[in-house]
Amino acid sequence: MFETAMTAKDFWMLVQGAGMTLLVTAISVAIGTVVGVICGIFRFQVGPWWAIPVTFVLDVCRSVPLLIQLSLAFAFVTAVLKLRVSGFSVACGVLSLYTAAYCSEIVRGALESVPPNTRRAGRSLGMSWLQDMRYIALPLASRVALPSWIGLSLGVMKDSALIYVVNVSELMKSTKDLITRLQEPLFLLLLCGVFYFVISFPVARFGSYLEKRWSND
Repeated sequence: MFETAMTAKDFWMLVQGAGMTLLVTAISVAIGTVVGVICGIFRFQVGPWWAIPVTFVLDVCRSVPLLIQLSLAFAFVTAVLKLRVSGFSVACGVLSLYTAAYCSEIVRGALESVPPNTRRAGRSLGMSWLQDMRYIALPLASRVALPSWIGLSLGVMKDSALIYVVNVSELMKSTKDLITRLQEPLFLLLLCGVFYFVISFPVARFGSYLEKRWSND
């Protein structure tokens, strides 16, 4: 169907780009989830007034386009602070904060869905706040939050296509470089789409498996 001048070396370039996409996504989702869970518990536990500073920062991260966040962060670190920081570090930092902003909302909403009577029953048995969160609130909230968290992780993987602005050779940047050189945009964009599907499909299936597993427990 397609006649292409693409070589095995070019194909390997896309494979490396896909590997970079997975690496940045894995680091960002891992850090962002930890920070997001902490922020979500904080916002759930304290009153709305005390959570205003955290909420403001997270709202800024959710409101400003990711492309602008990446560009601003890279310019601030390199031009204002005069630090020698790689685009990879900036990309992971910004994407982690971006993930944490959405994850905190998921966690807060999931915790609010836990029936208060269930938690009161645990506290009446002498559980501390920490035991309550560990054995009752967080396990129940995790089942509610899991589908949204899987969706967030897949979204971060796709949004990582924007980190080309900080000179990270992820899948989309590798594709653009090949399009510039080979002048075969349709074929290369289709191939890029196939790569994204191949690396995201297992994540989606694993998430579905976890949902079914937890719902049967």
